[in-house]
Amino acid sequence: MEWIILMVIGLIAGTLGSLMGLGGGIIVVPALMILSSYLAILAGITPQVAVGTSLLIMIFTGLSSTLTYLKQKTVDLRSGMLFFCGSGPGALLGVYLNNGIDARLFLIIFGSFIIFISFVLIIRKKLKPIKPSKHGITREYINVNGDKIEYGYHPLLALSIAFFVGMCSGLFGIGGGSIMVPAMILIFGFPPHRAVATSMFMIFLSAILSSMTHISLGNVDWLYALALVPGAWVGGILGAKINQRLESDTVVNLLRLFLILIGIRLIYQGLF
Repeated sequence: MEWIILMVIGLIAGTLGSLMGLGGGIIVVPALMILSSYLAILAGITPQVAVGTSLLIMIFTGLSSTLTYLKQKTVDLRSGMLFFCGSGPGALLGVYLNNGIDARLFLIIFGSFIIFISFVLIIRKKLKPIKPSKHGITREYINVNGDKIEYGYHPLLALSIAFFVGMCSGLFGIGGGSIMVPAMILIFGFPPHRAVATSMFMIFLSAILSSMTHISLGNVDWLYALALVPGAWVGGILGAKINQRLESDTVVNLLRLFLILIGIRLIYQGLF
């Protein structure tokens, strides 16, 4: 029964992560930490193992969703590679910061961070994208309706944001898409579907780098991974297909409430 629960967690995380470009770790890590009080198989799990295992799972979520998004021709490979140049080194710093962190402190910081992400999702629709910089990189995208959309960014700003995103990914095991997708939409003017697809590509690359570091530190539980990977792989494909057909506002609204509740629960668990 406990293995089935882990497979379902992987499926939900992969689907939501791929659907909104979050990566899925924002579901996996709090689920593992909270359920450690209820499931014998997770008893005694440390933040390091939860994060390391989550990042390994995101390799499979990122790969399956990226392959699906590539078929839909929504991934901006050039931008994704540039963002990875910032997120990769940031992820390594995040892994270093995560190593040895106290479990109670991790729960409090991570819970606060999740509540912050829910706030970002709340204001996302209320802010208007900044016009592309004339001195930066300008890109074009033709959507399913045949409309040409122009977006762009200054490389230094993009690298700086991606570095911060990568650091959060390595520290919390969340993939970084929860920050990168709003940044791409609001600051760089990415069309939402393009932002989600490109985010999953960047997450796939960053997850490989940061999970390899966690593996070398012994922060990956391979039994947990074995249970989570099948659901995450299927969820990555499913979320990408849903993204193509669905306006994600309803899902985002549910996710906002879910993240607030999870954040409060993690803070409570860390304090008491």
